[in-house]
Parts: sequence; structure tokens; C-alpha cells
Amino acid sequence: MNARSRQNLFAMARAAGVLCFAIGLSVDSPVGATSEPKESKTAVAALPDDGVKRVTVAEARERAKLMHNIYAATLDVMHHHFFRRDRSVLPARAMEDLFAKMEKQSNIKAGWISVNTKAMSVQHEPKNEFEKQAARAITAGKNEFELVEKGVYRRAGAIPLGAGCVSCHTGFFTKTPQTQRFAGLVISVPIQEK
Repeated sequence: MNARSRQNLFAMARAAGVLCFAIGLSVDSPVGATSEPKESKTAVAALPDDGVKRVTVAEARERAKLMHNIYAATLDVMHHHFFRRDRSVLPARAMEDLFAKMEKQSNIKAGWISVNTKAMSVQHEPKNEFEKQAARAITAGKNEFELVEKGVYRRAGAIPLGAGCVSCHTGFFTKTPQTQRFAGLVISVPIQEK
């Protein structure tokens, strides 16, 4: 594997990690539980007060299933795109295949938006009011922007662009831009409204 392929593979893994973090924290998986784990009342009572945010077993089960699906889909996409001699694919483009797989499995939509760099695809231009507000918020220094509306939770998170990304997105091949550049990752999750 050459250096460029290793860089692409690392960038893909980083992007998958960001995706996992962004949606793995509070999303339900459509897969039903197969069995209830045995819980020890004494073990729960004996947990240390270590400052770790804890969730219920049901939440943990759903998060673990979702994370499993994300990691399995990421592995599949990595093998499909990065272990071929005839072509190379940018990690952000490969992630779009991962987004499509995860949407089929979980009904969670994800996609890129340009924030303070040139969009590399017309599909990445902020399209609706939420995406435009999110791009402005991230440009202003916020790490995330969220909105709940019409039965959907939407979250846009900042994705810092590294030197390799910035050179293509900005056209600054010989110098680094003065300001940090970002893309945005938009995740949409259907919710139950009260």
C-alpha cells in the first residue's frame, strides 16, 4: 500500500470515527433485541462515581448495535474503495457510500455541506435554511448546530479540514490559508414528537 493509500485509509477511518461519535451517542437502531442481558443489582449499586456518563442497558444495546453497523459498513466501504490498484477515491467521497448504507439500515441520513471552503460537488452546497444556518454557525466558530422540526432531529457538526483537504478545496497549493477551514457533517434522525 503506497503512502497516498495509507493517508486515504487513515482519513476514512477518522471520518468514520467522527460519524460514529456524532450519531452513536443518542440514536436508536431499528434492530430489535434478541435477549435481555442478566443484570446484577449489586453490580449496578457498586459502580464507582467516576464521572463517566452512564446509560441504561437498553440505550447501551441500541448504541452498540448502531456502532456495530457503522463499523461493519465502514470496513466494507474501505475494502471496496481503497484496496484497488486501478483507481483511488477520496475518503469524503467514499464516506457517501457509507452514508447510503447506514441510511438503508437505520433510516438516519447523513451528508456533507461546504462551510467556509469551495464545495467540491454541487451536492455539498448548503441547500435548505437549516444547512445555511449551520454553515454560518460553524464559520462563526460553533462546533455544532442543531434543530428539531417536523419530526426530524438535525445536527450539523464541524469537520476541520487538514492540509491535504484544504489544498484542493481552496486552491492554495503552496500556502496555508490564514483561517481554519471546515466542512460540515449533517445528520438527520426521525424522532417521535410529543
